[in-house]
Amino acid sequence: MLGTVLLVLAVLYFLSMWDMTPWSNDPVALMRTVGQASGAVGAISLVMIVFGLIGRNAPGGG
Repeated sequence: MLGTVLLVLAVLYFLSMWDMTPWSNDPVALMRTVGQASGAVGAISLVMIVFGLIGRNAPGGG
């Protein structure tokens, strides 16, 4: 659950910062930094989702 929330927040952060590039002095550096940050959070959230699915018990598995 938390992994999914983090993934959605990472995508929303990237898209919201994309709107700010016209007002930036260096839009390339801004998007590089934003991409690295949202990519790191997105990767961590995907790992959390995978481990959450692996750790889930099978239905009726005692």
